[in-house]
Amino acid sequence: MAQSKPAISPWGGAVAGATGAVIANALVYPLDIVKTRLQVQVRPSGRKSDNDDDDDALHYSSTWNAISRIVADEGIQGLYAGMNGALVGVASTNFAYFYWYTVARALYTKSAGPSAASPSTAVELSLGAAAGALAQLFTIPVAVITTRQQTAAKVDRKGLFATAHEVIEGPDGVSGLWRGLKASLVLVVNPAITYGAYERLKDVFFHGKTKLKPWEAFLLGAMSKALATIATQPLIVAKVGLQSKPPPARKGKPFGSFVEVMRFIIQHEGIQGLFKGIGPQILKGLLVQGILMMTKEKAELLYVLVLRYLKSVSFSRAQGAIAASSATSLAKNAALIKPLVKS
Repeated sequence: MAQSKPAISPWGGAVAGATGAVIANALVYPLDIVKTRLQVQVRPSGRKSDNDDDDDALHYSSTWNAISRIVADEGIQGLYAGMNGALVGVASTNFAYFYWYTVARALYTKSAGPSAASPSTAVELSLGAAAGALAQLFTIPVAVITTRQQTAAKVDRKGLFATAHEVIEGPDGVSGLWRGLKASLVLVVNPAITYGAYERLKDVFFHGKTKLKPWEAFLLGAMSKALATIATQPLIVAKVGLQSKPPPARKGKPFGSFVEVMRFIIQHEGIQGLFKGIGPQILKGLLVQGILMMTKEKAELLYVLVLRYLKSVSFSRAQGAIAASSATSLAKNAALIKPLVKS
């Protein structure tokens, strides 16, 4: 009989999810820089205009071209620009997401009853979307700051707080820290599709299996993230465009909505422009999701083991205290009884 997976609290799920996400994103961070820069650049039109400087701006032709040119211009550290803020954002977003997802799923399971079947795909998507929306409301300012740091030239790049101040001093004021919120709320379908697909694929390929091997968790995570990325890439590109500085062709005028960003991209680059950077986006997503799910499974197990150890230590101390108290009481009683025996 298969041993059931130990129940884990929402806090445990959040810690495990955030830990896995930070490790995964730190390992593949250069891909994050590359895909962001590919997504914000406007490809040269090939015709001269009054804005010749725009056509002469730096453009990357591929993922490898971007990596080599970033290293040549900025050194290896250029591939890690804005990493501190990015990891803070990743940790906070995933902590919030996994916390609310675990709470929502536990409430649904409890309300459905012990005899109910596993949640359907629609339910998994709804739970994931609700958790993702709550997470985005609190963590999007870090994403805005990180995007600005990643897309800024080396000479213009500032620290986390200085970049936040620059955003606040912009035309949107404090609300500029929440630029792209609508797009981000729409994009909650990405983690919803990812984790909904993960649960369904797990049931299809490893039905009844409660403890996955690392490679199995990696495979399921990678497959589910690839499906979600392909479905939502145009929105991802639009959100990055909203959160970064406007392209030279806009003459400093920021985009007003993600629909406006998409129209601008189609006008200048065609429909295919909505899928720019999809190569490193998918590769990063595959690696991050696979590593995240693999490490999350281990982190959850570690969390349970540590919790059990702490409980056992507390129980042992309590037993020791009770035994010591009993011994003291027996000694006192013996002292009281001894004179009576002599008399």
